[in-house]
Amino acid sequence: MPTHDRGMNLTERRTAKAAGYSDDELQRGCRTGELYRIRPGVYVEADGVEAADAVDRYRAAVVAAALKHGPGAVISHESAAALHGLRQWTFDPQRVHVTRKPPGGGKVSARRHLHRAPLPQDHVVELDGVAVTSVARTVVDIARTRPFENAVVVGDSAMRRGMARADAHAVLGTASCWKGLPAARRAIGFLDPRSDGVGESRSRVLLSRLGLAPDLKRDITAPDGTVLGPVDFCMPRHGLIGEFDGRVEYGRLLRFGADPDGATYAEKLREDALRDLGWQVVRWVWSELDTPDVIWRRLNRAIARGNGLSS
Repeated sequence: MPTHDRGMNLTERRTAKAAGYSDDELQRGCRTGELYRIRPGVYVEADGVEAADAVDRYRAAVVAAALKHGPGAVISHESAAALHGLRQWTFDPQRVHVTRKPPGGGKVSARRHLHRAPLPQDHVVELDGVAVTSVARTVVDIARTRPFENAVVVGDSAMRRGMARADAHAVLGTASCWKGLPAARRAIGFLDPRSDGVGESRSRVLLSRLGLAPDLKRDITAPDGTVLGPVDFCMPRHGLIGEFDGRVEYGRLLRFGADPDGATYAEKLREDALRDLGWQVVRWVWSELDTPDVIWRRLNRAIARGNGLSS
């Protein structure tokens, strides 16, 4: 069957019909499990769906929706973030976000959120034949419509992939009448490409809400010149180091073919060396990000034990 070369080999009904396939054959393929209807009128080979993860399946659904919407529709917001490969936290994987130019209003259904907003030419790019909002426009759209934490996760990811803060400010400069601009400005000012993943971005938001402003990925050096870093979050005024996510970060210590147990031991020695220098080390895990009081109490106890370090 002819396909669109878009990751999971999507096939539109009209393309299959033009190649000589009948509706009966498409329906039989769905009944037998050879095909999967990912959106009305758009199919994908079932083995491709089984091999894909949740993010890939969502991307395929987004592309399928783009095929159905036709000219003038631009994939945007969380859907654009998925196509750009940006990290996200808590979005609806059943709903595709599309933006069209005014006039007209927005519309929300179970499978689609239609936004109405201006679309300057430099806010739109093409990915594998699909019109998508640019990375900077995508970050601004999410920052003005989603909670601060979600916006920071996506924006940090965009900056890690090369978006400059000035790119987002340039988009804001064209958006004087859009809703949510104060929230967008706040989020964009907070972004930091040193946050290495969703958990670290969420942790940084949490620490900020607790009144802490950590330095990120700081190298700690022992008196003998040994480098004991980088650490995730360094707060010298409190003599405090924060580490997410409470397990050994094998990537920092483990090389190809190395022993994970050896990496665990090396991490313990590293943490012991940090404490010998006077640092208080606090760790937290994913689930505790949803119970910030637990982390706050742990940090307070550590601050009370420490004397504050200026180096």
